[in-house]
Amino acid sequence: MSAGGGTKAILAALGANAGIAVAKFVGFLFTGSSSMLAESVHSLADTSNQGLLLLGQRTSRRRATREHPFGFGRDRYFYSFIVALMLFTLGSAFALYEGIHKVEHPEPLTSPLVAVVILVVAICLEGYSFFTAMGESRKIKGDVSWWGFIRQSRTPELPVVLLEDTGALLGLVFALAGVGLAELTGDPVWDGIGTIAIGSLLGVIAIILIVEMKSLLIGEGATEQQLDTICTELAAGKVERVIHIRTQYLGPEELLVAAKLALAPNLTVAEVAQAIDDAEARVRAKVPIARLIYLEPDLDRQPA
Repeated sequence: MSAGGGTKAILAALGANAGIAVAKFVGFLFTGSSSMLAESVHSLADTSNQGLLLLGQRTSRRRATREHPFGFGRDRYFYSFIVALMLFTLGSAFALYEGIHKVEHPEPLTSPLVAVVILVVAICLEGYSFFTAMGESRKIKGDVSWWGFIRQSRTPELPVVLLEDTGALLGLVFALAGVGLAELTGDPVWDGIGTIAIGSLLGVIAIILIVEMKSLLIGEGATEQQLDTICTELAAGKVERVIHIRTQYLGPEELLVAAKLALAPNLTVAEVAQAIDDAEARVRAKVPIARLIYLEPDLDRQPA
């Protein structure tokens, strides 16, 4: 996937979260609701996160250097990992702390209607961001489930935005429920309970993102379908079979392929070189992101 779709989703989330963060904080000042404060910090963290994702896209486009000969494509994984950590620390930890404090020391809300109006508007804005991310993701998701897309995608930005927006929408529902129940029952403890629910939700999402981004940052290979296609294209022409193969994503749009190939016997040097060139061309035609291909020719020493 080109960065365009991811950038559109990030910008939609950035604009929505920046506006929502301001509105929520104003709502907290009017109401004193811990749910509103937790949601304000959550939206502020999300706004910062989108800025980091954009920074990662920009720095990943730097040219390769002698010190970094394979380029900087993994910057996008690094900044996505930082986003997951920020979601956990700024979002989850703060909300849990604030929620527990409010449960232990409940305080009555003032002007709860202001909070309800702001939360409903925020749900509309977050919904716009969420459906934008879903629309961009559908272009590359294929037939896999949404959970499968989040687990298997080698492009970090869209899964991050999808999970962030999902957490934001559910968090807003929890905040709305907390404020509403606190007003209906006259018991402000419900506001604290809603805040704890927000913190727990953000913690789960953050852990999922941390695990997935860590895996990408360490280095993941081609998908099963890509690997099958690569092996099929390599084992053609004068190539008798693939002896062994290793693949790794150097960035979301750059795949490294290294393989040892068994060639037909009695080939001249020129024929060996042509067979290798042809194999590379076949792979690139079917898997365009396989930009770096290193092939080692060998004789087939399989026992008869």
